[in-house]
Amino acid sequence: MVTGPPHPFDPITPEEIKLAVRILEATFPGVALRYKRIDVNEPIKKDVLPYIEAERLRRPLPPPPARLLYVLFHRLDSGAFYKAILNADKRTIVYAKELPREVQGPIDPDEIAEIEAMCMKHPAVLAEIEKMQLPAGVTVCNDPWMYGTDKEDETRRLFQCFMYLVEVDHPQNNHYSLPCKFSPVFDGLTHELIRMDYLPGGADHTFTDTQPWKPVKAIQYAHDLLDEPLRTDLKPYIVQQPEGPSYTADGNSVYWQKWRFHVGFNIREGLVIYNVTYDNRNVFYRLSVSEMTVPYGDPRAPYHRKQAFDVGDTGFGMNANQLSLGCDCLGHIKYFDGYQNDCKGNPVPLKNVICMHEQDNGLQHKHTNYRTGAATVVRNRQLVLQMICTVANYEYIFAYIFDQAGNVELEVRATGILSTVPFDNENGQTVPWGTNVGPGVMAPFHQHMFSFRIDPAIDGFKNTVYYEDSVPMPEDENNPWLVGYTTDATVFKTSGSANTSVERHRVFKIRNDNINNPITYKPVAYKLQAAPSQMLLVGKNSLGYRRAEFATKPIWVTKYQDDELYAAGEFTNQSRRAEGVETWVQRKDNTENDDVVLWHTFGLTHNPRIEDFPVMPIERVSVMLKPDGFFTKNPALDVPQSSQSFNKSTLHPEAACCARTSVSAGNGKAKLYKRLD
Repeated sequence: MVTGPPHPFDPITPEEIKLAVRILEATFPGVALRYKRIDVNEPIKKDVLPYIEAERLRRPLPPPPARLLYVLFHRLDSGAFYKAILNADKRTIVYAKELPREVQGPIDPDEIAEIEAMCMKHPAVLAEIEKMQLPAGVTVCNDPWMYGTDKEDETRRLFQCFMYLVEVDHPQNNHYSLPCKFSPVFDGLTHELIRMDYLPGGADHTFTDTQPWKPVKAIQYAHDLLDEPLRTDLKPYIVQQPEGPSYTADGNSVYWQKWRFHVGFNIREGLVIYNVTYDNRNVFYRLSVSEMTVPYGDPRAPYHRKQAFDVGDTGFGMNANQLSLGCDCLGHIKYFDGYQNDCKGNPVPLKNVICMHEQDNGLQHKHTNYRTGAATVVRNRQLVLQMICTVANYEYIFAYIFDQAGNVELEVRATGILSTVPFDNENGQTVPWGTNVGPGVMAPFHQHMFSFRIDPAIDGFKNTVYYEDSVPMPEDENNPWLVGYTTDATVFKTSGSANTSVERHRVFKIRNDNINNPITYKPVAYKLQAAPSQMLLVGKNSLGYRRAEFATKPIWVTKYQDDELYAAGEFTNQSRRAEGVETWVQRKDNTENDDVVLWHTFGLTHNPRIEDFPVMPIERVSVMLKPDGFFTKNPALDVPQSSQSFNKSTLHPEAACCARTSVSAGNGKAKLYKRLD
């Protein structure tokens, strides 16, 4: 079957992965290569704008911009790490450059599996297991962790393996409740054992050699391993759309109500939303979660290195779940697939990694005329695009939620299992930086810090970011009763950063200075409803601070550059310092009425509760982009009135008993109602 070229924002195809391998094998004849990432390189913005504008205006499409691929790979003869850019249209290599020795590429699934298997066979590890004198049926497993950083001169590719006991032979056994006290460190390329770390078991930094295990029963979460019976009073909740959904999809292009956008997917960021328009007006060019860091607050070695960058070190796309009907998404579901590569360059399908569905979210608006009793009621229908990522022990749920009033919400939920450490707590011992969650196991305090990258296009691709504070008016003749207040606006004329301010009700807005609203006489705009979050808690002189400086400020504004997509820089694995937003703002580029990017850092400071174990109830945080002077009235006025004939709700039957009476005084007169059951 003959098909046309892919859309510029389409995910990579298996044919393109194979093409990249052929090009590189021809470029490096006779050299064995290990492939880390093969993915679509972000299209050059100035080249793609004519294409997406022709789409928006329903005009004939110009040729799409060059389809570029990027590849990260190791030469196995020398161990050198490379980045290559390829032109898929011309089937040529643009460049392949060797990266400095200190640059470590992201982790891939094959590498994790190899380190995990190798660790369990290593003589030094087997010797430690032997010291534990485990009873029959109890085995050991491990989680290879990104090594983090604590030395400026470390250039080896390292992994720290955290060891756990497996008490029950079951696919959902909770090994995180039985951590071991030894932790080997391996070279990821040579598989050499660098050293054996012994983990502290108390509040100080001291540790002992591996001792015989004192049997402890694991704390389980799997239903068929629970000691208590399951609830029996939960009845089915079935979401049905007998006439089908209100959305349509053409490939990865989605049409819903007045929204139109393109669903993207890559191995690093996972779900990306491109080219968002509302009622044929440009709103956003690109939305993504560009980075995430999880620094742990346990000051004892080797936990001081525990600082994952789940986008840059591994990748949300790489860790995306295959979603299931009736479990991860309810209702009428549309799925989107993706592809990644294995270490040999073979395409690996990623099925159902994004689900799309509609949901009801309560009332959109309502008003009752109290004089007549007549009411207008409109319910809030939403379109949800969701991705769920499992990063070892944790799950992260990302949802972009569009509604009928022009709002776009990014909702992030955290669940899964706490990252635990061994701790001798049988004598009532505790620490100020963690919570005991079971016998011999502690969960350290930590943070989850996200960077939401917003590339705006508010009625065009030249925008201005500013913030607005609500402040009291001066106590003068213009405010004689001292009740007046107004707003102060501060414009980002050049790239920079800012703090949120609850006490000043600080609101960050993106406006188009070239188009005024005909009613407000102010520029059309959207506002960011930011999530008020505590910023990074690690010390300013620490390597962890330098690696994640994006997480020290909630707001960054930069001028758009094609290669500036990730808040902590391109390479985060074992980095010494970031080369991201904190570097780019130092250029002091013009950001007034220009092509700008707004970065919002938000997150969770997670000081675990015992109720978060053995599996954590959802923690939720969200940010919202809302029109502010973009329309001339409520854009959801044309949503039809809600009615019983449309929604078909059912009435709960009353229990059969004696007649009941009630008194209503809503209009000042007592009324007697008699209900016959």
